[in-house]
Amino acid sequence: MVENITSSKQAMELEAKYGAHNYHPLPVVLAKGKGAKVWDVEGKEYYDFLSAYSAVNQGHCHPKIIKALTDQAQRLTLSSRAFYNDALGSWEKYVTEYFGYDKVLPMNSGAEADETGLKLARRWGVVCKGIPNDKVKIVCCEGNFHGRTITIITMSNDPESYANYGPMTPGFIRIPYNDPAALEKVLDEQGDEIAGFLLEPIQGEAGVYVPDDGYLKKCYDICKKHNVLFMADEVQCGIARTGKMLACDHEGVRPDILILGKALGGGVVPVSAVLADDYIMLNIKPGEHGSTFGGNPIAAKVSIAALEVIKEENLVEKADYLGKIFREEMTKFQSPMIEKVRGKGLLNAIIIKPRNGKEAWDVCLKMRDLGVLAKPTHQHIIRFAPPLVITEAELRDAIGLIQKALKSFE
Repeated sequence: MVENITSSKQAMELEAKYGAHNYHPLPVVLAKGKGAKVWDVEGKEYYDFLSAYSAVNQGHCHPKIIKALTDQAQRLTLSSRAFYNDALGSWEKYVTEYFGYDKVLPMNSGAEADETGLKLARRWGVVCKGIPNDKVKIVCCEGNFHGRTITIITMSNDPESYANYGPMTPGFIRIPYNDPAALEKVLDEQGDEIAGFLLEPIQGEAGVYVPDDGYLKKCYDICKKHNVLFMADEVQCGIARTGKMLACDHEGVRPDILILGKALGGGVVPVSAVLADDYIMLNIKPGEHGSTFGGNPIAAKVSIAALEVIKEENLVEKADYLGKIFREEMTKFQSPMIEKVRGKGLLNAIIIKPRNGKEAWDVCLKMRDLGVLAKPTHQHIIRFAPPLVITEAELRDAIGLIQKALKSFE
C-alpha cells in the first residue's frame, strides 16, 4: 500500500522506519517549490538557502525547464547508448560550444562524472604520457569532497567518508589545499608517474573554502610544466554559482578536464558531464566506458533548457551582484556567534562560534522556524546558497531573518 502523506511527522516517521539512515536531514518536509521558495506539507513557506547543494541554481520548477522535461517525456525517455537518439547530438554540440571543448562525455551524477574524469586522466597518463599501468597516480587535495564511491572516498581525509569501508583504491596522493608549493614539490618528486591533479576550485563541503587569489593559475602553470592534466571539479561551484560561469574563470584558467553536474540538470533530472579536448577524450574507445542513462533524451533536452536559462536571465551577473550584498550585510552585522563570513557569488558560508552550548545546528533550526532553510557542514559552518533567481528584495528579507535567528542566541 502506498502511504498518502498528510503531515510532516508522518513523512519523517516513514523515512526513519523504511529508509537507510545515511542522512541526518533538517526536520522539515518539503512538498512544493517555486523560484527561490519552498513549502512544507503543512503549507509553511521558506526561503531555500541550500538549492539542493547548487543543483537548483535556476530555481525550483523553472517553467522553461519543466516544459523541456514534459515535452520530451511524451516522445522518448530512454534509448540507452546501444542506439542513437535525436536529442543527444544537439546537446553535445550545444554543451561543447557553451564551455569551449572538443568533446563531452555525459553521465548522471557528479560522482559518476568525477569517476569518469579520473578514468580519462589515468588512460591519458598510460597511453599518451607513457606511465606504466600499475604506477599511474592522481594528486588530490585535503578537505576535498568529490562524491561517495569507493574510489572517490579514497581521496578524502574525512573519517566520516572513508572509515570502515575496507581497502581503498591505490594511486592517489593527497596534498594540502591552497598550497601551490605542495603541488610543485610532489610533481618535482613523482611527476613522471602523475597523470592529473584534481581539485574543487572552491571547496564546498569543506565549508566554502575559497583559496587565495592566484592559487588556481599557479597550480595550472605547475601542471603544464610537468605535463600533468589540470582537472576541475565544478559540480557545485560551476554554472554561474560563484559569479562567473565557472569558478576557474575568476583566474582565466581553462581546465584540461572539466567536470560538471548538479545545475547542469536544472534541479529537474540528474545530468553530469566531463568535457575535454580530443587528445584526452579519444583515448577511450567504444565499449570502454558508459552509462545506461547517461545522455538520455530527457537529460539532453532539460540540460539545454537549464543552460539557456543561465544566459537568458543573466544569472552569472546576478550571482556576483547579490553575493556581494550578502557578504557585506552579514559582515557588518554584529553577532558573537559569527567568527567569519566568506564566499564568492552566491556560494557563501558563515563560521559559527558556539555560544551557551548552541552551535550551527541550533542556528539552522531557528532559521527554519523563521522561514530560511540552510544546513551546517562540519558542525560549525553554515553554507548559504540560494537559487540564483532570487530577487534582491527576497535576498534582503532572508538576510534579515538570518540575522534575527543569530540575534536570538545573544
